[in-house]
Amino acid sequence: KILYICMTFLPMQPVRIAILDMYAGHSNQGMRGIKQAVEDLVFPNHWQVFEVRKKHELPDTSFDIYISSGGPGSPVEEQESWVPRWRKLMDLLWESNLRGSESKKHVFLVCHSFQMLIHHWKMAPVVKRNTLAFGIFPVHKTQDGLREPLFGKLPDPFYAVDSRGWQVLQPFESVLKKTGAKMLCIEKERPHVPFERAAMGIRFSDEFVGFQFHPEADEFGMNQYFHRAERKKHVIEKYGIDKYNEMIECLKDKNKIGLTRSTLLPGFLNQAVKQLRGVELSR
Repeated sequence: KILYICMTFLPMQPVRIAILDMYAGHSNQGMRGIKQAVEDLVFPNHWQVFEVRKKHELPDTSFDIYISSGGPGSPVEEQESWVPRWRKLMDLLWESNLRGSESKKHVFLVCHSFQMLIHHWKMAPVVKRNTLAFGIFPVHKTQDGLREPLFGKLPDPFYAVDSRGWQVLQPFESVLKKTGAKMLCIEKERPHVPFERAAMGIRFSDEFVGFQFHPEADEFGMNQYFHRAERKKHVIEKYGIDKYNEMIECLKDKNKIGLTRSTLLPGFLNQAVKQLRGVELSR
């Protein structure tokens, strides 16, 4: 006799992603880049956008993955009513992971959000820059960054889109040691400038990671940005035509921001889904 075994494969529970829009209604390419990175992944995920600063929307703690965007203004602002709620959400997600739940909460912080969390957790000075950092710059790995799985495909240095009026400086060693956080990368060395280099990325834990640049930025978005008449005029007036042309040329190099865009956020999502569901995403 032949025994036929009928197996029923139940559909995998989808991963739920909360995207926290921190742009306060300002025109930007960041949210498009984040949403595109999520949509590009071949996996049945559910994602929802929360307009944190414009509409004071915040998700609960039932999502699996949280991506908190960049944005304008001061990351140390204390007055807005959404600020303590955003901080409380980050604390709750962190505490949930500390309790040892098998279903961890995975958090990816971009620029403004990264600065906000550093300030909230008092991990490093967060100060206003003398001038706006704006452009496509090399980012250098630290010793911990050389061992960081997300950086595996990136050279040292790699290139990223930088747009900062504020900055996180050297984290406090005592806090890093206490929390187990690792500084992953720092801004380019500038021997002619007597200022400390900014911390450009920190892994807070296996599930929490953040960057002080824009890993979601892509060639399409930056071309759109730089070729708008008012933006082009602003960049040329502020930085000169040579710097503008250098930025445009950088966009053509697939081994610069294109490689960073295709590596960091997709890599984070892949790590998260693998931990949550035990599968690799198709990219």
